[in-house]
Formats: sequence, C-alpha cells, structure tokens
Amino acid sequence: MTADRTRAPRTAAHAVPAQPGFEAALDEAVRVAALSPSSHNCQPWGVAWARGDGARAAAARAAGGTAEAADQYLVLALDRERRLRALPALHVEMLVSCGAYAQLLLRALGARGWTVDALRYAPGALAGPLAADWPWARPGPAAWPRTWAPLCVARLRHEAGGAAEDPRALQAAAAARRTHRAPYRREPVAPEVLDRLAAPTGTAVARDADVAVRHLTSDADRAALAAFVARHAGRDFSHGPAWQETHSYLRFSAADAAAHGDGFTLKELFGPLPWPHERARRLALAPTTMRLLRHVGYPGLLARQLARIVRPTPALTVLSLTGTRPPTLADGVKGGARVADYWLAATGAGLALHPISAVLQHDDLRRALEDQFRIPGQAIFLSRLGRPTTGVSAFPRSHRRPAHAPLRTI
Repeated sequence: MTADRTRAPRTAAHAVPAQPGFEAALDEAVRVAALSPSSHNCQPWGVAWARGDGARAAAARAAGGTAEAADQYLVLALDRERRLRALPALHVEMLVSCGAYAQLLLRALGARGWTVDALRYAPGALAGPLAADWPWARPGPAAWPRTWAPLCVARLRHEAGGAAEDPRALQAAAAARRTHRAPYRREPVAPEVLDRLAAPTGTAVARDADVAVRHLTSDADRAALAAFVARHAGRDFSHGPAWQETHSYLRFSAADAAAHGDGFTLKELFGPLPWPHERARRLALAPTTMRLLRHVGYPGLLARQLARIVRPTPALTVLSLTGTRPPTLADGVKGGARVADYWLAATGAGLALHPISAVLQHDDLRRALEDQFRIPGQAIFLSRLGRPTTGVSAFPRSHRRPAHAPLRTI
C-alpha cells in the first residue's frame, strides 16, 4: 500500500491558532490509529478536532472546564453510515472498534508529548441509543458530519519531555498487528507472557477500564470451547441478514479492496489460493448458496471447520466488561481500548490473534458462553492466541481508507 500523504480537512478559518506541534502530532497519530482493528474491517470511527469558538467551548464544557488557549480537544464519534447493523449485538462491536481506534490515536499523541488531561464519555447504556445532542445542542457545529454520533471528548495538553512511549516503536507495533486465521503452533504460550498480557495497561482510554482478561489454556477448556463453536457458530452463517452483511464486505481482488478501502479479501481469510479454489470459495460463500443449503446442514459444516482450527490453538482469550452493571457506552469504548492494548502487546510478544466473534454476536449464545466458561461480566472479545505456522506475508493486512479520511476540523 502506498503511503498516505493527504492532509487533515480544514475549515475556512480558525478561531484559535493551533498549538505549535499539535497539527504535526495529529497528522502522525491518525496514521497510527488507521491501523486499528475493526469488525469486518468496516472502520466505523470518526474524530473531530474542535478549533472553532463554539466547538471548543462545547468540548471544554463536556470535558469539565473552560477552554484554555493551550488546550486541544478531540471528539471521537461512531460514523453511523459505516457501522454494522444486521444484529443488535453488533452495536457493541462498533463501540469496541471505535474504542480501539481512540486508544491508538491517543497513545500516538501521547508518544509525541500530548497527554490526555480529561476524558468524558457520552451518557447511555452499552446497548442503548446514542445521545445525538451530546456534547452540543442541535444543530451543533456546521462542520460536524450529521451521520456521526459523539462518543467521548478528550482534552489534551502538551508536556515537554512527557512522551509516554517511543512513537516509532508504537508505529511499528501497529503496522505489524494483523489477524492471522491460519493454524497456530501447538506449543503453549508461556504463563509469564499470559500474565503480562492480562495486566492492566493504564494508558489513554484504557486507563480506568474495568476489563477482565481470561485465558483458556487447559485441554478441557479448549476442547469445550471448540465444541461450543462447532455447535453454535453455524447460526452466524444461517442468519440471512447477518450473512448478507458479512458477504458485502468480501472483496474479490486486491484492486477492489483498495478501491473500497475496507472489507477483506479471500487471501486475508484463507491465505493464497489457486484460481479454481478461489472460484469455489466464492460460490461456497455466496448468500444464495447459504440460503439454499442451510436446510441441509451447510452452516453447521462451516462451524465444524472453524472448530477444527480452534481446538489445537494453545490459548484462547476472552475479554469482558466487569464494571457498571448493566454496562454503559463508556464501558464499551474503554473495553475496545483494552482490546487494542492487548493486541499490540501480543504482537510485540510474537503472538497472533484471530477473533471468533460468531458466538458473541447473538446475546443468548454469549450468555451461554459466559456461564459455561465462568466469564465475569459481559464478554466483548473472544480470540485464538498463538504463534502462526505461516509467515506474515501469507495473510496481508487489510486495505484501509486514507488515514485522514475519518478526521474533521470543526
């Protein structure tokens, strides 16, 4: 993929001059955040830089205070036009995806000395409607996209010599992170590595996240989870609207994926395929095929194939929300931030992840999984964890939109 050189969109005039260095830091930070994971690679996030008088004042009130000249304000949003919507539970995945993006964005800014001084979230429940009139009353700033629902406001201040981490190391970790759907080596993951991954991170959005990390490593637990996947994951394939939406994100060539800037190719799902096998996969995954063959057990066959990949995996990871009951919108965003930190730490340890979200996208299956495996709170992320048997080149990174596409100046 060629380097993205587009600049952040701007309004015609700014009421407040940019703090020296912030625009350059934001320019680099969005390049890192663009590599965040998201369901179906749909990239449902948006971020606004509040620079006009009204936008800054509203953002300052939401963050708890008055705007100081040196302060910078960012507003994270869910772009409703880009969200998955076929199942109610997908709303949680969208918040998790946005939280992961926010975490990488704010970590990248922190690596350049811009630390989060205050962070406030929109009100509401995890699965409830979004507050369209927060943090400003309608109609809001003229440059605010009407398809965006605000999720949180961050106030940032520059601290000389206060960089939290090496920006080059963070960029390298984000670039190395990807989903590996191939089989993993059977060698166990060292307990001390799992302990480090489970430890709270205390950075940016994830600072006060109430998220539990559970690793299933015993033979009994791994066998039981594989059996659970074999028994239940077929529902994701047999649910007509859900599979239609999933299939709409399949890109059948690299050029098609690059043009859309989202979704995933067959190579990303299955690795390199000879042309006849690729044609067969296209036919096998078509919604018409699913609709015709679901009555003869085809979705169950696909679920059992997935379970055969799950069973020998050395470790399975579950992240769950353990704070407010029921969980809030803020819990979901902070949970996504914790997912991002976990995934980057796993990548740094030479490990790969492959989310198994099919059994979390239906509330009754999620609750059954929580009960069976003694998961505290509400599970938001389930993944295989291990060292892949194939190299990085076999599973390329998904194509993304230009890094500055989700950024607006208001």
